[in-house]
Amino acid sequence: MPRLSHLAPLACAAALLAACGGGDTDDMADTADTMGVGMQTPMAAPAMLSLADVAGRWNMRAVPESGDTTPTTFVVTATADTTGWTTTFPDRAPLATRVTAAGDSVVTEVGPYESVRRRGVQVRTRSVLRMDGDRLTGTAVAHYVTTGADSVLRLRVEGTRAP
Repeated sequence: MPRLSHLAPLACAAALLAACGGGDTDDMADTADTMGVGMQTPMAAPAMLSLADVAGRWNMRAVPESGDTTPTTFVVTATADTTGWTTTFPDRAPLATRVTAAGDSVVTEVGPYESVRRRGVQVRTRSVLRMDGDRLTGTAVAHYVTTGADSVLRLRVEGTRAP
């Protein structure tokens, strides 16, 4: 005997239509709404983020997702366009920062530069940041240049506007 289990969803749909049949479309909509299958308003798309939205100085903090969770602090100086962005670690010269706005996010790339966390090792970082109220939050990935394969560190990043 052939298996008909693939027809069960069709049988349920037919039973639902038969139960709703004969009424006007408002009755069917009401029935569907009470069953949780009514028309729902689509979720709003995230707000587009422009570089002007984040222009200014930001006191940032990056914490590894695992292992040594000592925070790394730095200042990001952001402009309203892609030029002039810098990342400055304590007691270091500012580093040129490449930036793009993509949807609701700002993507920054810095390096290679000498790591703050691993002295004498070169690192490149890429962060994806979003506005969360009056804060910038997101993630960063640090790629350390080693004699073998790159080693990678994932970090949570957040910051507030500098006064």
